[in-house]
Amino acid sequence: MPSRSLNEEAEQILSRQTDAQWERRELELNAWVTRSKQKRKDKLTRVLEVFEVDAELFPALSLLRQLRIPTEFSCAGVSLLDDPFEHSLYAYITIHASDRTEAFVRFASAFMKQRLLVTYEPAFSRYDLSSFFIGHNRSFCLLMQRCAEAYERITLLNFDESAAVE
Repeated sequence: MPSRSLNEEAEQILSRQTDAQWERRELELNAWVTRSKQKRKDKLTRVLEVFEVDAELFPALSLLRQLRIPTEFSCAGVSLLDDPFEHSLYAYITIHASDRTEAFVRFASAFMKQRLLVTYEPAFSRYDLSSFFIGHNRSFCLLMQRCAEAYERITLLNFDESAAVE
């Protein structure tokens, strides 16, 4: 799935958003940066294997692990200072590239459409799946969970069909 670019080490955007959507995102980002941020509640985390992860992403991350799609970094709140316990900017999940993860990335892109920003980092051979829209962390977490559940159903269905053919 990774596309070729002139600079093989540069991060590559694989998702397809329109120019108007990028302009809207830039306006949202500028508004977020200048807006007064009031803390509504403390960030909740849960332990997944040995890692603390955002509680809102926990169901999706757990299911991805069960599907043997390991995540590396995952967060549902990032500040301009990259402090996950501060105010949320966007949600993301990072996964290493492999045949299995690339199939999931293609599925997630089709499932989540313009809501998903997909970038590929060739230097690290990994994908970042993030919320394209600023401040939509909760909906990204829920949509990613539904996406993983749908992928699991399709994977099981394909497995059942291939077993029936044998």
